[in-house]
Amino acid sequence: MAEKKKILEVKHLKQYFKNGRVTTKAVDDVSFDIYEGETFGLVGESGSGKTTTGRSILQLYKPTSGEVIFEGKNVEKLKGREEQLQFRRDAQMIFQDPYASLNPRMTVEDIIAEGLDIHHLVKSKEERRARVEELLETVGLNKNHASRFPHEFSGGQRQRIGIARALAVKPKFIVADEPISALDVSIQAQVVNLMIELQKKQGLTYLFIAHDLSMVKFISDRIGVMHFGKLLEVGPADAVYDRPLHDYTKSLISAVPVPDPEVERKRQRIAYDADKEERDGKERTMHEIRPGHFVRCSDDEVAHYQEVAASYE
Repeated sequence: MAEKKKILEVKHLKQYFKNGRVTTKAVDDVSFDIYEGETFGLVGESGSGKTTTGRSILQLYKPTSGEVIFEGKNVEKLKGREEQLQFRRDAQMIFQDPYASLNPRMTVEDIIAEGLDIHHLVKSKEERRARVEELLETVGLNKNHASRFPHEFSGGQRQRIGIARALAVKPKFIVADEPISALDVSIQAQVVNLMIELQKKQGLTYLFIAHDLSMVKFISDRIGVMHFGKLLEVGPADAVYDRPLHDYTKSLISAVPVPDPEVERKRQRIAYDADKEERDGKERTMHEIRPGHFVRCSDDEVAHYQEVAASYE
């Protein structure tokens, strides 16, 4: 990974929300890098801060503190409308809910062409229509669908429209926020395979957010595991899934169902005590336990995690 170029650097990102006297630390001091052309999977249960991280990276929320560096530039300090528009074009989002994320009053053509209009990427109605038809065919839909409305499509088809909308401005980086969680299992694989195919053809980089670890392992090069706003483990997808270090990661993996009745009957769920690390008052940061495999721990816990890593050898 060292020879690859970093497209995104997230440094000590914090996103706090205040409601009266209560402060919710949705994202609490999270740091990671994403390299050009890779898929970085971000997993964790609902409420762990995954979606907020993705939205903060794209500046849909203004971060409380920390830095988001995209292609060497601090996103929060982009000067002028032109630089900001370029970032909006280069970094796009595929939203979780294909039912809520498409305007029901707009035709498919207008939904997909919205970015083309904002960034002035087409010069005529004919060119606009041709580009929309090309995008529809790219995501496996019929070009005649351009004049229809979102309610005329299934969930999987709507998510394809959402993907076409994101691709319209030729982005370099896409935040895919649980893009398959609202879809039937049979459709999920189709959408993920489409995303992998598009990545190969167009050289895209993904931040793939999900709570389904098995699907994340399938699509991701590296995985980050989040819990209560903190990043607990980061490493190559196979290493995190097959040789997890942190107790929370082990707990998540133990909950993944196996399509084998015999194995499923014997499967032991691993419970995770979320308060244990909060109660001991230790200062924890990310430590590299194996090459490229990091875990959030205190200095005196490094030896323990090295033993855990060695036990897999």
